[in-house]
Amino acid sequence: MASRKSAVLKNNEEEKQEEEEEEEVSDSPTEVKMSQIIMPCHCNHRQELCVGQLLKWIDITACLSAERHAMSPCVTASMDDINFEHTIRVGQVVSIKSKVNRAFNSSMEVGIQVSCEDLFSGHHWKVCHAYATFVTQRKETGERVLLKPIVPETQKEQLEYSLAAERRRVRMLHDDIIKDLLTHGCIQQGDSVEFSNAVAAEKTKVESVELVLPPHTNHQVNTFGGQIMAWMVNVATIAASRLCQTHPTLRTIDMFTFRGPSQIGDRLLLKAIVNNAFTDSIEVGVRAEAYQDLGTNRHINSAFMIFEVLDDHGKPCTLPRLQPEPLEGERRFQEAIARKKIRLDRKYIISRKQCEVPLSVPWNPRNQVYLSYNNVSTLKTLASRKKWRLSSEKDKVRLYSLEEKTMLSFRVDTEVDVPAHTAFSLLAELCNRPSWDTYYQKCDLIHQVDDDDFLYHVVTPSVHPRIHQDFILLASKRRPCGSGDSYVIALRSVLLTSHPPTEGCNRGEVLCAGFIIQDTKNNIYYNQASPEVLPYISSDIAGLSTSFYNIFSSLLRLLPTVQRHA
Repeated sequence: MASRKSAVLKNNEEEKQEEEEEEEVSDSPTEVKMSQIIMPCHCNHRQELCVGQLLKWIDITACLSAERHAMSPCVTASMDDINFEHTIRVGQVVSIKSKVNRAFNSSMEVGIQVSCEDLFSGHHWKVCHAYATFVTQRKETGERVLLKPIVPETQKEQLEYSLAAERRRVRMLHDDIIKDLLTHGCIQQGDSVEFSNAVAAEKTKVESVELVLPPHTNHQVNTFGGQIMAWMVNVATIAASRLCQTHPTLRTIDMFTFRGPSQIGDRLLLKAIVNNAFTDSIEVGVRAEAYQDLGTNRHINSAFMIFEVLDDHGKPCTLPRLQPEPLEGERRFQEAIARKKIRLDRKYIISRKQCEVPLSVPWNPRNQVYLSYNNVSTLKTLASRKKWRLSSEKDKVRLYSLEEKTMLSFRVDTEVDVPAHTAFSLLAELCNRPSWDTYYQKCDLIHQVDDDDFLYHVVTPSVHPRIHQDFILLASKRRPCGSGDSYVIALRSVLLTSHPPTEGCNRGEVLCAGFIIQDTKNNIYYNQASPEVLPYISSDIAGLSTSFYNIFSSLLRLLPTVQRHA
């Protein structure tokens, strides 16, 4: 059982704490740093750094990291969602740091951190973080360049290396999630009815043609990805301005993919239109096409950009409604609602706090991918924390605790003399857990979502007289996808309408638990203690009991039996 740790977005205090904790010296050869002082030529009319210019610098820095590792030319394949938390003004310094997190066969993930410094006050703050995917260019023979693996050295690098595989999984399913939301009618219709003050979408259309010249290309004589992104931001800003009739602020760019290259002499046709206007945000869709004089247009890229209009106090203003065009406009209108739903689901999933009730997030097929990602990444993030304190040890079964603000986490680890895959095969079968874990009185499989995710109903011994406690758990099970990965079984509570709390049973909630099983090290169990879990383990942490040892001893006796039957 367990509790939680958000692994994607954190509040400022948590960020500061983690930055202090993760001050590790890294000699990664792929790390690249760029610092730029913001000049008026980089800025808009408000003397704020243009996002297009920032995207250019981000792309340059990330590409240098990718090419350092590949030792061959690389191109931008995609960029994950980018949320711009703060603006940057003239005279301030922007610092960009990039590093290859993980290399696959011919693609690699590059992590990018952007921060800002005020030279006069000495104040530093985070602007955004991003994950870009780069691919190697084919050799002259047409063969792909196979990348050597990344060897993480620090604990932070190990965490990013591990989570890169999870992020790759989400990228591959992103488009399918949008289609599924629309196909199954999960998006409310009727939002696009006419309003008396609605702005016709046709009025927000923008088209611009750019001629690709040598200054716009990279060292491979392809149009520089950052330049294309900057042009796309430009037309998107104009489209948003036509709706709100003022100067908007770009807040978010949704995940996008480069579909093909362009070269010197190409004309890039950039098309932008407002897809939907919500109460305080605008989604603009942008499409980039390349063509030669007599050739057909080639689709280079599409992106979706979210704008806000801020008042004098920095608060979002209420925006005009949009009247979409028939047919294609209606499709874009509904797809924008689907993308907003995904953004809100992700934000809700990763922002739950230990003190909030309920802790759990409602599970449904549409948010499955993001709940699963957060489930795994939360466990791995908790495991990477540094300040675990050994509370007790018996026969090499060790109990650790970790206190952070209002949260108490605990971990039990031990070494087992069986292969990791054998331990995983036993522990992944949660329905077998009552045979060795006295805290699991009953465990029933509710639903097998797919090969990796399962929903269970777990009943535990009563904490209060005559009242049992139960949990609805999402179990996300992962086998290693490459060298250096661990086997993972991550657990977290979810809400299911089909299984509401029942009378006479206290419904418990936990946000992070599970097993991390390594081939060469320990078999580790992590648990962040919520009020529902704490009574089970408080006496162990206080040194008054060794029930944790008895449970793991039962597991250790069972593992050799599983190995003999494997």
